[in-house]
Amino acid sequence: MKGIILAAGAGSRLYPASLPISKILLPVYDKPMIYYPITTLLLAGIKDILIITNSCDTDNFKKVLGDGSSIGVNFSYAIQEIPKGIADSFIIAQDFIADSPVALILGDNIFHGFGFSSMLKEVGKRDFGATVFGYQVQDPERFGVVEFDKNNKAISIEEKPKNPKSNYAVTGLYFYDNKVVEYAKVLKPSQRGELEITDLNKIYLEKNQLKVEILGRGFAWLDTGTFKSLLQAANFVQSMEINTGMKIASIEEVAYRMGYISKEQLLEISKKYKQNGYGKYLEKIVNL
Repeated sequence: MKGIILAAGAGSRLYPASLPISKILLPVYDKPMIYYPITTLLLAGIKDILIITNSCDTDNFKKVLGDGSSIGVNFSYAIQEIPKGIADSFIIAQDFIADSPVALILGDNIFHGFGFSSMLKEVGKRDFGATVFGYQVQDPERFGVVEFDKNNKAISIEEKPKNPKSNYAVTGLYFYDNKVVEYAKVLKPSQRGELEITDLNKIYLEKNQLKVEILGRGFAWLDTGTFKSLLQAANFVQSMEINTGMKIASIEEVAYRMGYISKEQLLEISKKYKQNGYGKYLEKIVNL
């Protein structure tokens, strides 16, 4: 399975902070925002990742991440010149996807919770149909909303409904089989001129090929697209890291624990950050 991170938005809700740099490279506590979606894909067993950004930010992403070889994975890059919607990612990435199933995550989405890694590994093994994740929210009218029958089977999905049929929002993490490119190409732009991911999910739903995994109590789903939510995410990460002594979304640690790099390689990486706590943390991981 391959992975895509959509990081091409202008980030205008975070102006002026995101004027000089993509919002996806802004810090969430002690690491760049993009480390969090990268970690999610790595935990699903995905090592081949395409980062879709805009032309003015591509060099900055490459400066931060390189080609991924230092952590045993492969990062490649593509450009979305005009924001045409989330589903447009699959058309942009069609050569990258080739004949593989694919996962897509939005660059400003953070997931954390006990058992999430196991859930991702199971979903990552699926090569048929689509899987999305539902999360209960207080303001479902802001999201794509999934409705369930009495057996907890998804029966409808609506984009930003005025009268939501449930409180379950579809999060910014999606897994699809190889048909996704074909389906994305037949989508019609919505009233706002975008290829909507909800319309793509509806195709799978109508074919009875859509699974919805519920992220229940104990899971955190954070969308860092506003100043308030960015601060909330940073405070959450800080609190969890201080309380547990473990870092959230250290891509180097995850790569090491997934077996993508050796102890020696992790120790070499730690030297890059030897002047701060991040380097000391990686050093500690090596010596455990």
